[in-house]
Amino acid sequence: MVKRNRRGRLRVTTGAVGVVGHAGARLLVDLAETLGLGEGLSAAMAATRTRGGGHDRGGVLADVAVMIADGGEAISDLAVLRDQPGLFGEVASHATAWRALAAVDDAAIGRIGEARAEARAVAWAAGADPGFYVIDIDAALVGSHSDKQQAAPTYKRGFGFHPLMAYLDATGEALAGLLRPGNAGSGTGADHVRVLDDALAQLPIDPATLEVIVRTDSAGCSHEFLDAARARHVRFVVGHALTAAIAAAIVDLPEAAWVPAVSADGADERDGAEVAEITGLVDLAGWPPGTRMIARREDPHPGAQLSFTDVDGHRFQVCVTDLADTDIAYLEALYRGRGRAERSIADHKDTGLANLPSASFAINTAWVQLSLIAMDLLAWSRLLLLDGVLAHAEPKRLRY
Repeated sequence: MVKRNRRGRLRVTTGAVGVVGHAGARLLVDLAETLGLGEGLSAAMAATRTRGGGHDRGGVLADVAVMIADGGEAISDLAVLRDQPGLFGEVASHATAWRALAAVDDAAIGRIGEARAEARAVAWAAGADPGFYVIDIDAALVGSHSDKQQAAPTYKRGFGFHPLMAYLDATGEALAGLLRPGNAGSGTGADHVRVLDDALAQLPIDPATLEVIVRTDSAGCSHEFLDAARARHVRFVVGHALTAAIAAAIVDLPEAAWVPAVSADGADERDGAEVAEITGLVDLAGWPPGTRMIARREDPHPGAQLSFTDVDGHRFQVCVTDLADTDIAYLEALYRGRGRAERSIADHKDTGLANLPSASFAINTAWVQLSLIAMDLLAWSRLLLLDGVLAHAEPKRLRY
């Protein structure tokens, strides 16, 4: 006998008063205003106005950012806010929102960045400052199902864009983003430097006085990028390609050189994984002074297929860092924490990054900047306003 799920009776009425949808998005509106973000965006966009009257363009961008944070995927989703003026006030039409996005040029992006940094400083002063500053820079692939400007084939045989993003590991804040064509190089040093500069401009701290670490995969392992990090007083932990010479040095290490790897939080040793420093066995002369190389070996998972780089029955990974800590297991675990950037990218794709709304590259660039604001609003909500499971929830759960 099948037991049926009994549900309560429903009553449909047209006479209810004060019924709203997406009411939680009002929290983001109020947060943006309290942190001064709305006022800052208004000032940033003031120079783009060509006539008096009409909607304030900074306010329009703030509403679009809230809509993105609420799960909106297209400009038309702004109707969720517009159709409830009692909750969200007067919200611009689709056409007005498109014009506001089209007005965001490079100069406006710079001013928007300043407004974001000022709001971040207020948020950190209110309790969002993590006290530990690791910037993750990583690239993402964003597909395009139409022939948008600068969409191009990607290295994974897709078609679309290849943005480069920067997130603050401890908080999930989206510090910077650079929209690039799909065929943009993974290891382009100039792009990494630009994103690093934009990310540093967002931090209310000085890397010359407080330690800031930048972390990337091997795509960031270029002389241009690491030299730039050193010039900006930023420490680095980046992946390095496993060359034949490095592999030979690792295989020749005595067993005594290896120490157990530790878990991401440093609390436990990891079975079947060890780390060793090989700085003195490889040529690091061309890298910034003080650069070190850390190797990790790990037993393959059961059933895993070994590749030509899996020497002596182990899988190897190497990273370089200029951090002076003597605990090499900690340094390797710090590098391994880079995997959390992939979670940030997944959350970001769920918050506007995966749905670039326009055929215009300039408008899509503006949309990416608003998606950064949306990610920040969600992060600040978790840090300042929520507790329990919601203080660590992903965007989908927050919206639910």
